[in-house]
Parts: sequence; structure tokens; C-alpha cells
Amino acid sequence: LAEESPDSAYHSHGSSLEEEAAERMDDEEQERLLSYWQSVGRGHQVDVPRDMAEPIQQLTRNNNPQERQSIPFTLIQRKEKLGDLLYEKRQYGKAKWACIKMKEKQYEQSICLGFMKLMRYICEQNSSGLYLGITVPIVTIVHTNEAQSAMSQAVTVAYYLPEVLQDQPPHPFDSDIIIEEWPATIVYSRSFRGITNEDSIMREINLLAAILESPELCLRDTFIIAGYTNPAAANRHNEIWFLQRP
Repeated sequence: LAEESPDSAYHSHGSSLEEEAAERMDDEEQERLLSYWQSVGRGHQVDVPRDMAEPIQQLTRNNNPQERQSIPFTLIQRKEKLGDLLYEKRQYGKAKWACIKMKEKQYEQSICLGFMKLMRYICEQNSSGLYLGITVPIVTIVHTNEAQSAMSQAVTVAYYLPEVLQDQPPHPFDSDIIIEEWPATIVYSRSFRGITNEDSIMREINLLAAILESPELCLRDTFIIAGYTNPAAANRHNEIWFLQRP
């Protein structure tokens, strides 16, 4: 047997030390991100379990704007007033979405818990065993009464499957997540910033209803909140979508 040279011994030992250091840094990053999400979760009265550490880390590492895939749409009209954009009219095509129904006491709890379940699906907990990639926005379907004065607790949080997975979406391991095909839809979209809760959503619904020339063309009890930043972000970029009647 050939003797190991001192040089190669140093390199093999050195590389194992480097691997250990990298693993330690990896673990420290996971802990730091998990504790940040746990503190944000407490603010929304949501427990972030330890098994979320890896999905959170994966999502954070892949969260470059260049890595995100925007949901495709066709712009039909932009309505402006004195240089300010009031709303956009858009056409979204037929597409498959991973959806989860939630019914927590508060809207914020529902979207945080629903988003965490979808994160696990995106981060390898699916039949392909692969990281699926982030698409934006993540959307939440909300329902109100006919008078648009109160919001139902039941919401659906949904993730648009990337283009390459539209034909054959990986199956979720979580039986609560359902793959649905949504028909082509025309939406009226208005942007707003900040937190999303029952009050801010009802305010945005009433605001857009007052601006639209023909609100009667849209569903009166079903709306979509589109989120472009994760629920842990402070100054979120959101949109309210009204759905044109089929």
C-alpha cells in the first residue's frame, strides 16, 4: 500500500475541517433564520415549528428577485388619474395552483400557517423531491358578505406552479394541499402596502369598488389578496384583485 504523503494528508484533513466549518455556519444560519421567523410568528400569534428551519433556509437562499418567476398576464388597461395609477385590468390564463384552505381566528394566522405548509411543498416535500422555485405573487382568496361589510374566516392560500411544472405538477406530501386548475380570468388590480388584516382588506375592497366604473361586472363576495413579499416582511407589497364575472 502506498503511504499517504504529508501533503495529501494535510489536504484531506483540511478539507474535512472546511466541511465541518461550512456545516456549522449552515446550522447557525438555520437557527438565526428560524428564530427570526419564530419572533415574527409570535407577533401574528402563530407558532413556527422547528421542522420549518430547512424550508425557511432554502426559501431565503433562493429569494433573489432574479430567481422568482412572475405569474404571466396580459395587460388590458391602465386607469390613471393625475399621473397616479388607480388600477390595472389584466387577463390571467388558465393555470394550475397548489391550494390550501385555512380557517384560523385571524386572517394573519391563516396566511402565515397556509404559507408555511406551501413552503414545505415548494422545498422538496413533494413527489419530485426537488425545490420547485418561488412564483409571485402568492395569493389568498377571501370571501365577504354580499354587502362587502364583513369578511369570512375561511380563506384559500395558493401558489402558482412554475411554467415547467404546469403540465405535470408534483404531488404534495401534505394531503391538505390540493392541486387545482383555475380558469382564465380577468382581474382588476390595485396596489397597496403594509400589513394585511381584516380591516385593511375591507378598506381596500371598498376603495377599489368606489373607483371602478362598473363594479357590478365583478364578483361581489370573492376577492384575491396578492402578496409579493413574504408574510414576515414589515412593509409588504400587496394587491387587491376584483374578479370579473365569468
